[in-house]
Amino acid sequence: MSRSIRAFLLSLLVVGCCLTSCQTVQHHFVQPQPGWETRVGQLQYRSPKTSLIGDVLVRYDSASDFELTFSKGALILLTVRQNADFVRVSGPLARGSWSGAPTHAPVHLRGWISLREVLLRKKMQPVVRQNIGADQFIFAF
Repeated sequence: MSRSIRAFLLSLLVVGCCLTSCQTVQHHFVQPQPGWETRVGQLQYRSPKTSLIGDVLVRYDSASDFELTFSKGALILLTVRQNADFVRVSGPLARGSWSGAPTHAPVHLRGWISLREVLLRKKMQPVVRQNIGADQFIFAF
């Protein structure tokens, strides 16, 4: 076998090993349990291009697992599932879906991802306001 054919075959083998050993890391969130706190209310969301008022469902547990669902009628606009180390955001307002470490979130999702900390800190308040950059969130529970 010629040297160039051996080099080509070796390259194919290396590429094949790399492709087959690549694996998407899956994060499994804790499923909401009966003991989770639940808050239901309205959310007014404003950004430079969007202004919406809709229903919001927020659930969390004592270990700081967190879930937020923002909807308008039967349409779910955005879902956030988050714990201290990982977040998954999906829906039309997220422009699809994104998941990863909260510190690596795209700019357009940082406001949504900041809500976990704010809402866990202000559990008893009937009105919660949060401004992140140009995004404004007003919750009424």
